[in-house]
Amino acid sequence: MEPENEECVIFQQMDLFSLGFPIMEEIRRQGKLCDVTLKVDDQSFSAHRIVLAATIPYFNAMFTHDMVESKQRDITIQGIEAVALEALINFAYSGRVILDNNNVQSVMVGASFLQLHKVRDACADFLKRRFHPNNVLGIRSFADTLGCTPLVEEADKYIQQYFHDVSMSDEYFSLSCTDLLSIVRRDELHVFSEEQVFEAVMRWVKKEPDMRRKDLPRLLATVRMPLLTPHYLADRVAVEELIRTSHECRDLLDEARDYHLMPERRSLLQSFRTRPRCCNYIMGHIFAVGGLTKSGDSLSTVEVFDPIVGRWQLAEAMSMLRSRVGVAVMRNRLYAFGGYNGCDRLSTVEVFDPQKRMWSRVSPMHCKRSAVGAAALNDCLYVCGGYDGVTSLNTVECYQPDKDEWSVVASMIKHRSAGGVVAFEGFIYALGGHDGLSIFDSVERYDPHTSKWTACVPMLTRRCRLGVATLNGKLYVCGGYDGSTFLQTVEMFDPATNQWRMVAPMNVMRSRVALVANMGKLWAIGGYDGVSNLSTVEVYDPTTDSWSFVASMCAHEGGVGVGVIPIC
Repeated sequence: MEPENEECVIFQQMDLFSLGFPIMEEIRRQGKLCDVTLKVDDQSFSAHRIVLAATIPYFNAMFTHDMVESKQRDITIQGIEAVALEALINFAYSGRVILDNNNVQSVMVGASFLQLHKVRDACADFLKRRFHPNNVLGIRSFADTLGCTPLVEEADKYIQQYFHDVSMSDEYFSLSCTDLLSIVRRDELHVFSEEQVFEAVMRWVKKEPDMRRKDLPRLLATVRMPLLTPHYLADRVAVEELIRTSHECRDLLDEARDYHLMPERRSLLQSFRTRPRCCNYIMGHIFAVGGLTKSGDSLSTVEVFDPIVGRWQLAEAMSMLRSRVGVAVMRNRLYAFGGYNGCDRLSTVEVFDPQKRMWSRVSPMHCKRSAVGAAALNDCLYVCGGYDGVTSLNTVECYQPDKDEWSVVASMIKHRSAGGVVAFEGFIYALGGHDGLSIFDSVERYDPHTSKWTACVPMLTRRCRLGVATLNGKLYVCGGYDGSTFLQTVEMFDPATNQWRMVAPMNVMRSRVALVANMGKLWAIGGYDGVSNLSTVEVYDPTTDSWSFVASMCAHEGGVGVGVIPIC
């Protein structure tokens, strides 16, 4: 008798399919067992229905349903180029397709037509990696016709970050008025000043002035003319013949002039035209400046994080030692303000030019300041508060790079050392810090048009030595010290609700932390955890409300000043 429980063995050859498809490919190459011929233009391609149905969704639907083509030997294909069809039939057998600059667009059209989504995505990725100011508008238009939303969105980000360069391209001059309007009205355009937007609009109109002058009023209405300086309005805008001869354009010019001439009426003139642009997705090099060694000594060292290679490397050092330094970026230049050199608080300022790869001194501040906050707004750089070696400061200075001049503006309501300073929605915000006696949760903001500071909704937590940055129309603070605890909590302020709320905390406590926005995320860099200075870096993703570690700094141990210079 046979045993009741006979042992069962399952044999599986894992490489059967990977071995089988090359053989099918060879059979097709020999012209054997083929049962369908696909025709495009004057070219024909033989294949096996079963292979096409198994690997290409379009043919699966064609051959397994009662379509006329399911029984035809010869099938004519419309809407796809022969070179693309040949490449994609070969892909059905090999799982490989070679993409190059000559075939990628036709292959992407074919992959979309045949519903080969992974091939289409590979084509989109190929095009994305080849974005250039001279081709990005054409690629965006191509992606839009295919309904490839991810590529359209990536192209928009690139256009926004490199708008000035894009506006010099031949493709730019071929844009329709409607397409140009959709670009220049965006909040997210990254420009040094609104002058670049005005000049871009005028270049487009003057390319075909007879045809396009009728579009100028609509286009000029999207330029934020009140953000232009009075001198520029008088010397450049007002003398433009196309503007002088248009009643609607003159009205827009008058609105901008009134904004400057009658500051008391600015609250009545508030509109999108008075709101500074803010590009939320900038890919830039993160510069970590000065700071401290593990033993607490000040540094002149500078290192830079390259997001493309994903690591830190040394950059050109400053001319002097600076810890507790203020840092801000304007017009792709990095400024280092004041700080502490181990003996004295500093009033000196130096600026780094990434093109020349060198630091140079500019005019010093009126006051010595360490633990100072700095921010760029419009065409000015502001430094707020700090410590002069004797007392915490409430004074504020404004630097105009074009003139290399400092001026004293209205003082803050509170004396703030080790506070956070950031530009947000046309204001300079000062947050937290201390006055030598108390640590603050208070927030105030400066309006450069009225030259007044106003108290705002306080943070949920008292913080000094905090990090502060803006992203996606929100204001974030992280870490710091509350007088008894080194903090890892993070708060977010939403101006729409005028409220603060907690978001996900960082992975570690960080006092003396630097916070910057880059590539649509927040980067918390260095700091002090109560035991040691930190070289670690972590990144906050607002879409997942989570922090994750990335590459640590290579030459710093915390207490750095940080700025982002966009990659051009």
